[in-house]
Amino acid sequence: MLKLAPLLLAIAYGFVMYRFSVMRTRKALDAQSTALADAGLERAFAPLAQALDVIRIPVNIYEIEPVNGLAAPDGRIFITRGFYKKYLAGEVDADELAAVIAHELGHVALGHSRRRMIDFSGQNAIRVGLMMVIGRMVPWIGPLLVNGLMRLISARLSRGDEYEADAYASALLIKAGIGTAPQKSLFRKLEGLTGATGAAPAWLLSHPKTGERIAAITANERKWGV
Repeated sequence: MLKLAPLLLAIAYGFVMYRFSVMRTRKALDAQSTALADAGLERAFAPLAQALDVIRIPVNIYEIEPVNGLAAPDGRIFITRGFYKKYLAGEVDADELAAVIAHELGHVALGHSRRRMIDFSGQNAIRVGLMMVIGRMVPWIGPLLVNGLMRLISARLSRGDEYEADAYASALLIKAGIGTAPQKSLFRKLEGLTGATGAAPAWLLSHPKTGERIAAITANERKWGV
């Protein structure tokens, strides 16, 4: 039983972290978000709603400045205040924001948002267990090895989710009559909008590189005969 103690502790820790993460995320979004009220964007998002056979797609503004879109584990879709400001300033257009919404809808439809929360908790549980084992074997560099390994695993999982959400968004944008041009043009702008330098190697990034994402979209279009 004592030999199983580290594993049981890691599992218990993972469960607690999952519950805590869900609660913290919901509270933060509730406290710092408002419903998007923009008639022009409502019209831009309407074809997406029609393609999904729903009345409308509720979108919320998350009151933070970094440029981002996100899908909450409960299925709500958000763009940040910083992203909305870029739209108001003319740096992105309505169809490009529709591409963002389509991408986040992909995360919801494919279960990524909820799974990422579970992955985060599970990875922390695995980290605890590995720390207990490897930390005893190589006390000085064990924690560095474990953290590096978990970072690589997390980045790989996240990149896979991004490609899947991109493909979902492309299919939805095509069905809605918007097409993938806004999706591709937004990707070309993202580094400038977010201030990303692209200096980190692709295998350490949580999102694929711009050129690779656009190439994947183009490959899907050829496969679909678009």
